[in-house]
Amino acid sequence: MKLLLTLLLSVSCLGTVFSQDFNVRGVVYSDVDGEPLSDQKIRLLRIKSNAAGTSDTTSAGGDYTDDDGLFSISKLPKGDYLLQITSFGFITINVEIKITKVTGNKDFTFTLMKDTGIQESDDVFVTAQHIRDQREVNTGKTHMDQAGLERIPSPGGENDILAGIGITPGVITTGDQGGQMYVRGGTPIQNKILLDGMTIYTPFHSIGFFSIFETELIKSADIYTGGFDAQFGGRISSIMDIKYRDGNSKKFSGKVSVSPFMAKLVLEGPLSKPKEGPGAVTYIFSAKQSLINQSSQKLYPNINRDEETGESSGMPFDFTDLYGKITFKGGGRSKVSAFGFHNRDEVNYDIANIKWQQSGGGMNFLLVPSSAPIFIKGHVNGSSFETKFNEALSSTDTLERSSFVGGFDFGLDFTYFLKNNSEINYGLNFGGFSTKFYTFNEVKRKIELENWSTEIGAYFNYRYVSTRWVIQPSFRAQMYASYEGGFSPEPRLGIKYNATENIRLKAAGGRYSQNFTSASSDRDVVNLFNGILSAPENVQSTFTTQYGNEKSPSNGIQYAWHAVGGIEVDLTKKLGLNVEGYYKYFAQLSNINQNKLYDDVAQFSHIDDVFKKDFILENGESFGVDVLLKYSSERMYLWGVYSYGKSQRWDGFQFYSPVFDRRHNVNLVGTYLFGKKKDLEISGRWNLGSGLPFTPTIGFYEAQNFSDGVTTDYTTDNTDFMSTILGEFNSERLPFYHRLDISVKKRFEFKNKSNIEVVASVTNLYNRKNIFYVNRVTGKKIYQFPILPSLGVSYKW
Repeated sequence: MKLLLTLLLSVSCLGTVFSQDFNVRGVVYSDVDGEPLSDQKIRLLRIKSNAAGTSDTTSAGGDYTDDDGLFSISKLPKGDYLLQITSFGFITINVEIKITKVTGNKDFTFTLMKDTGIQESDDVFVTAQHIRDQREVNTGKTHMDQAGLERIPSPGGENDILAGIGITPGVITTGDQGGQMYVRGGTPIQNKILLDGMTIYTPFHSIGFFSIFETELIKSADIYTGGFDAQFGGRISSIMDIKYRDGNSKKFSGKVSVSPFMAKLVLEGPLSKPKEGPGAVTYIFSAKQSLINQSSQKLYPNINRDEETGESSGMPFDFTDLYGKITFKGGGRSKVSAFGFHNRDEVNYDIANIKWQQSGGGMNFLLVPSSAPIFIKGHVNGSSFETKFNEALSSTDTLERSSFVGGFDFGLDFTYFLKNNSEINYGLNFGGFSTKFYTFNEVKRKIELENWSTEIGAYFNYRYVSTRWVIQPSFRAQMYASYEGGFSPEPRLGIKYNATENIRLKAAGGRYSQNFTSASSDRDVVNLFNGILSAPENVQSTFTTQYGNEKSPSNGIQYAWHAVGGIEVDLTKKLGLNVEGYYKYFAQLSNINQNKLYDDVAQFSHIDDVFKKDFILENGESFGVDVLLKYSSERMYLWGVYSYGKSQRWDGFQFYSPVFDRRHNVNLVGTYLFGKKKDLEISGRWNLGSGLPFTPTIGFYEAQNFSDGVTTDYTTDNTDFMSTILGEFNSERLPFYHRLDISVKKRFEFKNKSNIEVVASVTNLYNRKNIFYVNRVTGKKIYQFPILPSLGVSYKW
């Protein structure tokens, strides 16, 4: 704790040090909808008079706007300058500036006007991603925006970020149903999902086509599959950082759509706006309601058809998503947003029922102090999540599992821009959450845990950018205050070398930790339930790692080390190659104890901990290589990914392959725009994945419950409960998974700038039977979805 306070005090003094310079700062908006514009090029030219009495200009610095439209050019001497903002499709802005002071800030607010005289052309190529590639390390990072997500085919004619996540290098999804995501050897709970700074515990619905997020609202989505910097903490595998835009500050607008899968509504506009300038109060609201539970019985009668009766139960998925936000913009630069959300999901199979719901809300703010050369971002939020799972083991016996988590989080982030796109970031966050969880292991021993935890984190991140090098050392101090020995120092480093204009080498790595633990059952051939709980404290007293080192852990906090390296090559202006190799060492993992045979009571004090503790410590490793080939132009978009990966765990007894250990994964995506107005789009996606591991069932036996205690005569007492005999743990593999999806979009535009879009799509075009779930007792199989044609329509104004 003292170290955290010392670090916070140190970084709080940085503003005083930096204030010795003069800075030109600003924010850039679009006049179309009032939204901030990112990746806009800012040039500052020094004006000097020559002997002929005219003026010459020389470069004095520059920058590119961030996701909030902010820029800052630092360390400027006295003199006359010309500030220039150039952006394709907008009218260029030139502003003369006179600096007469040694220290201080000069702030600007710019609104770029659309240049109606410029026509789009295939010869014009947007270089925003190229800019990011040269000034950011970007190891293990994939950047997406709304336009990019809408070019990826999605089932049901509804664009969803899940389709974009599914084709990200290093990401494995469980298919059409289940809604789980595994990233370079990490489990779903080891992936941190952020929406404007708030942790989202369950981002995907049980039907594996859709997430809780609204694509129409997404401004940017950054997926970090490993080696991320110290700004992010609390997870040991990956980060998905999603940012929503604000509501339209110029006019009332919206979108409504319907398909066999869902109905959707988006509304936005200004609640008030000033007579001049970008300041305004805006709102945005979105709602999604599934329809597939009702429509599937008529439209898709062959899905889940009973072989005996011939009747179809349809697609038993039901979900609702609600989101709303109000934004107050003041002075053009600072703003405050308040938001709330609610999500629910339920799926009813013949052999299992799963339902969950989550709700939350909070506030985000951006401050640009006039007297300090820093930008301040902050958030305060709270949310809760609850899930229940019931599985039918027989006609009279069911197994229930339940999980709840609720908490709050407060954070502050400070940014100071240096010359040549270098910058310093630092901040802190404070959070607390409670968890309640219970489940059963293989021998039907109940395992439960209830806890309250507090986390405190502080970080410092410095990014140095030169012509050739990008060097980014960072450090995070993470304190798990509710645990003995809960302090985690986490050094991290990212490096990029711009070998040429078109070839870049990169590497990143560091130490990571997290509190949250997931407890899933290996009774299922494919896992349907993942409970969320805080790190257990009652773990075994000693643990021997896979390398034979003996440890004496005090808690079940999880730790990992990442090492990622790769190369980026711009083969042409529109064709790029990205190759990355990675290694993750999971130094300490906590997991449900499948070996538990005894209760942890004094009567069994002579029994080894690994046979009586609810949770057990493990470790393991994951390594592999990801190859991405990407082509992007005004009309054509091609994306090809091949991933090779291997994951293994050590539980103190044996090495085993976790359920997400997929050796090979391929994703191919193609999109083309036809017509003079580019209003006809045809796209397709093919996914191939090698089989996932599972534990086979090799037999059954009658389980004796000794209902009469020690007087029970097991030779004559017959029980109707059957238990399974399992084979070697995760020793067999499911068949290969593969699926082809295609879609066709046609847009009809009207004079009032509204449009109607019709989308026809086919999911699983060649009707591949991909396994989803097998009940061990009955042997009944549930397959992923068969061929699913769909027709959807949307109206946008």
